[in-house]
Amino acid sequence: MSRLRLLAVIEAYSITGPAKNLLEFARLSRNEVETTIATFTRGSATNLFIEQARGQGIPVEVIQEQGLYDRSVLETLYRLGERLHPSIVQTHAVKSHFLARCSGLAKQAPWIAFHHGYTWPSMKAKLYNQLDRWSLRAARQIVTVSVPFREELASRGVNPNRIEIIHNAIPPDWGRRFRQPELALSLRSQLEIAMDRKVILIVGRLSREKDHITLLEAVARLGPEKKAHLLIVGEGPDRPLIEAKIQGLRLAESVTMTGQVDSTEPYYGIADLAVLSSLSEGSPNALLEAMAAGVPVVATRVGGIPEIVTDRESALLIEPSDIAGMTSAIAGLLEDEDKRRQFVDKAHKRILQNHAPEVRVQKLLDIYSGLSKPLPIE
Repeated sequence: MSRLRLLAVIEAYSITGPAKNLLEFARLSRNEVETTIATFTRGSATNLFIEQARGQGIPVEVIQEQGLYDRSVLETLYRLGERLHPSIVQTHAVKSHFLARCSGLAKQAPWIAFHHGYTWPSMKAKLYNQLDRWSLRAARQIVTVSVPFREELASRGVNPNRIEIIHNAIPPDWGRRFRQPELALSLRSQLEIAMDRKVILIVGRLSREKDHITLLEAVARLGPEKKAHLLIVGEGPDRPLIEAKIQGLRLAESVTMTGQVDSTEPYYGIADLAVLSSLSEGSPNALLEAMAAGVPVVATRVGGIPEIVTDRESALLIEPSDIAGMTSAIAGLLEDEDKRRQFVDKAHKRILQNHAPEVRVQKLLDIYSGLSKPLPIE
């Protein structure tokens, strides 16, 4: 039996959640699917994502852009489809969706669009997100990661019968080895975080929807007696705003910002608590990472988070932008070792039952194999 030929179009410069899931799928489905990745660059011919993909033996087609509105990209994508003859075309996020439809690539094979939610870094980006209202109506199938995202897409005119919900996945033992005392001690030393400090970890893009500002306000309210140290892992457009807030709250000695890192795993190894302070989420990889790594979680009750964890059973859930609620949840969980242990045990069972990578791969393979004749474009 011949393998499916998958052409996955994604814009990724580092190992973001969607990039990580794509690489994991390509690795686990090698026997059934021949995956080729098409990705965009400007200037440099490579980046961390390209290097990791090629390091795993995944063919990567690099599309060089001359600028934001480089129309030659459309012909390049179309010719790529002609050359590779994919069985399935897969796209990730607004830009890739739009280019796939504009170029005609989406007509060359059944097209599946992966919707991961929208970021809000600027008014320009918000307007750019509106392109999905047109692009996604042509997709044979849309895969999204939560019920609220499905409802949002339906409200934008996407046929709900074409929308499938598949949560993200993670290996059940992900990050566990970094909780070994010698590795944790080494990283604390590198970051200059004292051993008596309780580490509160937040992992994610530094952008408005992640709401680092509310978390910083909560950490400031904890007071010095809690001996809390906030570790912010990630990079993004809101870095200047976050740095200014740290200074304004006089938290410079209590916050460490790592910037972009090759792997987030080691940082869970020193975390006493992980926080997701987001205003919007889908199926957040940061939540799954904490659950797999054995770190208890405080998270906002948004997007697909309540579909993954249960409040007061496998995590503490609070309302978004609730500084007092976040302060109380963090303080209470830091003080209650038994509760932290309970959350860790329950969360890990959920990973095993619902979020193993093999389960996600099989769901996608079922979708791919079920595609038949093209449907008319609306």
